[in-house]
Amino acid sequence: MLVSLLALAAAAWLLTRERMLGMDAGPGTDPGGLGFYVVSWVVMMSAMMFPSIAPMVLTFGFVQNRRKARAAITSTVPSSVFVAGYLVAWTAFGLAAYGVYAGVRSLSIPAFSWHRGGPYLAGGILVAAALYQLTPAKDACLSRCRSPMDFVLNNWRDGNAGALRMGIVHGGWCIGCCWALMASLFALGVMSIPWMIAIAALIAMEKLLPRKRLANHLVAVTLLALGVGVAFAPSHVPWLTLPDSPAAVRAMRAMGMTDGHPSSTGKHSGAMGSMPAKPGAMDKTPASPNDMGVNK
Repeated sequence: MLVSLLALAAAAWLLTRERMLGMDAGPGTDPGGLGFYVVSWVVMMSAMMFPSIAPMVLTFGFVQNRRKARAAITSTVPSSVFVAGYLVAWTAFGLAAYGVYAGVRSLSIPAFSWHRGGPYLAGGILVAAALYQLTPAKDACLSRCRSPMDFVLNNWRDGNAGALRMGIVHGGWCIGCCWALMASLFALGVMSIPWMIAIAALIAMEKLLPRKRLANHLVAVTLLALGVGVAFAPSHVPWLTLPDSPAAVRAMRAMGMTDGHPSSTGKHSGAMGSMPAKPGAMDKTPASPNDMGVNK
């Protein structure tokens, strides 16, 4: 079961790379059309979360086998049903995040452009995520994620519907634990594969390391340092694609963007344009000699 789960995670990472490579335009990256986003989100969640939920899935299978051995149940339910419920919860969260993110981007607020308040907005999201690490709500959710046996025994339901419900409930606790970390990914670049790996490592660290408080505080310090770096020295933050950089322009073209507007080609449709370097920066066109007052 463990080998299968990790193999699925590896396959999801490969598919994520195939879908998103070269599409990172930094903070404010266009998430694409709804269909493209949902498929990418589910694949990304599988890649990022499957390693860290392995103890919970193994515990679910172990309890099932024990109950069958004691004749408490007549047949077992595939662990994939539990995992499916987990993904249902995260898909619902992803849809809500898409609505908020795409809604804010559609407003095209000049104060949020990269050469104005963009770095401070992205940095502020990271700092807020660091502060959430220290809240009682975070501690309560993390405690349930780190105690698979307690969760399974206290939430057990028989049958396929019961396993699906258990997966959804566990996914809800996991969302309560990790939503701020996922918001940090949006702030760093939702299409950034290096930052997906980094956030996945932070999630696994706080769920799997033996000392919960130490792991939690290490994640908080990391997010705080990133927030300060993005706000005040974004060019020195590793793997961060600046919205006004050549890499961001190439990413926009890969997504089917032409001068900040959707084109008829690209990896997905429905793009709204990435966060511009400054108002009107993506709309400039070369001036002709006559426009510049130069006679031929």
